[in-house]
Amino acid sequence: MSTEYKKLYRSRTNRMVSGVCGGLGEFANVDPTIIRLLFAAGTIFSGGILLLVYLAMIFVVPEAPLA
Repeated sequence: MSTEYKKLYRSRTNRMVSGVCGGLGEFANVDPTIIRLLFAAGTIFSGGILLLVYLAMIFVVPEAPLA
């Protein structure tokens, strides 16, 4: 029995800034535009906390492999 886990990566193809929202969209099978809108609204309503989370994800989440 083999269980294959999905891994979270920053997208190399679907990116506007760094690929974080594109990678989250690919991971959750959701349109990345929805993720981007949620991040933007969350940043406004959280007083910028979500922006710090986004910046941390740029450094913590690895970029997708080339192959």
